[in-house]
Amino acid sequence: MNSRFLIARIRAFWAVALLCVAGQWVSQAKTILLIAGKQSHGPGDHEFRAGSLLLEKGLATVPGVHVLVASNGWPADESIFDRVDAVLIYADGGGGHPAIQGERMKQMDALAARGVGLGFAHYGVEVPAGDPGAAMHRWVGGYYEHQFSVNPMWNPDFTTLPDHPVTRGVKPFHVNDEWYFNMRWVPGLKNVTPILVATPSDAVRKGPYVYPKGPYEHIVAASGRPETMMWVFERPGGGRGMGFTGGHRHVNWGNEDFRKVVLNGLLWLAHVEVPSHGVEVSFSPEDLRRDLDPKPKKLL
Repeated sequence: MNSRFLIARIRAFWAVALLCVAGQWVSQAKTILLIAGKQSHGPGDHEFRAGSLLLEKGLATVPGVHVLVASNGWPADESIFDRVDAVLIYADGGGGHPAIQGERMKQMDALAARGVGLGFAHYGVEVPAGDPGAAMHRWVGGYYEHQFSVNPMWNPDFTTLPDHPVTRGVKPFHVNDEWYFNMRWVPGLKNVTPILVATPSDAVRKGPYVYPKGPYEHIVAASGRPETMMWVFERPGGGRGMGFTGGHRHVNWGNEDFRKVVLNGLLWLAHVEVPSHGVEVSFSPEDLRRDLDPKPKKLL
């Protein structure tokens, strides 16, 4: 065998080996879909699209993770769900929640049955009681129920964090936001792990809440009780869920620990190993101003 032929054989071998490795990497890569809701509220609030694009930027630093952002509500091409490992819905909720329209609850159930991670952020954790509430219990273990849960603007101190992959690298923090609490949980909080927990003051419990202003007797009566504002859920069969009640004020994505706990949570949802120090990324003031929805000063 002459040297030129041998070199060609060696090159061919390594080309095939590299293709095999690349193919294995592609097959193991995880896809996370962020569904950003339609324009909502005034400037700087409920910036679902801009917030989702920041999360996409943050996860771009993680090898083997591919992020898709569907802007302005439910994806028009639903075949996108065929290749996802996790979905986060960051959108308006209530009766207009994108996941409960038409036959979509069945579609979400099918994703859950396939092991796809399901997450909901801010208003996206709220659905009506009844079938939608039961669906949220299946998917993430808890939800915001109108006039049972509350939505004050306040500044909780997250001083103690559990030992969980989602909290890796996250330090105690506090930011002013519309932090919901008193979720409607599955019985006994089965398979739910609280992540962000703080104790509202009596003044916070007495309101005013954002809507309706309250106060509610059952919220006031729970004086001194710690409340959960972010949680994760392990579904039977291995699927995962996450609820995050912050995210009203876009500027809060500039807080390192606020964004890190959500970025870590997205990796965990998709069964991606969270780095030992969490997802480390910084956002500049220009990043926070980029991609904001063009909104009038007052949006009804």
